[in-house]
Amino acid sequence: MKIAVIGASGNVGQRIVAEARRRGHAVVAIARKAGAEAAGVDWRVADVADPESIAGALAGADAAVLSVRFQDLDFDRVLDGIRRSGVARLLVVGGAASLEVAPGKVLLDQPDFPDFIKPEATPARAALERLRDETALDWTFLSPSIMFGPGERAGTFRLGKDTVLTAADGQSHISYEDYAVALLDEIEQPRHSRERFTVGY
Repeated sequence: MKIAVIGASGNVGQRIVAEARRRGHAVVAIARKAGAEAAGVDWRVADVADPESIAGALAGADAAVLSVRFQDLDFDRVLDGIRRSGVARLLVVGGAASLEVAPGKVLLDQPDFPDFIKPEATPARAALERLRDETALDWTFLSPSIMFGPGERAGTFRLGKDTVLTAADGQSHISYEDYAVALLDEIEQPRHSRERFTVGY
């Protein structure tokens, strides 16, 4: 497949590009400036605030991955650009804050949720709600676990739906590398069309 990654130079985007190449897919790597040349990676410069720029960069892709910060992002303009591109499949790198910690209790709304994370977590939740009204695109929103950072590619993890996953060690965590594995699995064998799911150990 030809997989376009918007935000390919970011922490998660880099891992998604690497995992896609590991599996033999061609990658269109989209960012504000081109990265290092690599076999099977076509770097394209685009502005996420410009729908025409996004549409042009996505041309010819089979699926698009959006891996960018939600803070200050005009999500509707990004969706407009993706629709214009003709790419029907969209996978969004989401956040954990919109997950439930108990039935009806969203992590972001808990009194102990850190204030400094809210400027990113709040628009990320709004993006998920916006997607739930989206009819033109075949979208999937993948939330990581609460602790999300660099680590190992173990290839073993659990999938969930809308509730925080907690491992045997009491932590809710997933590495960037295993998150990328779960996302590529979903691209290759879609199981969560027009819904959110989560991944954790």
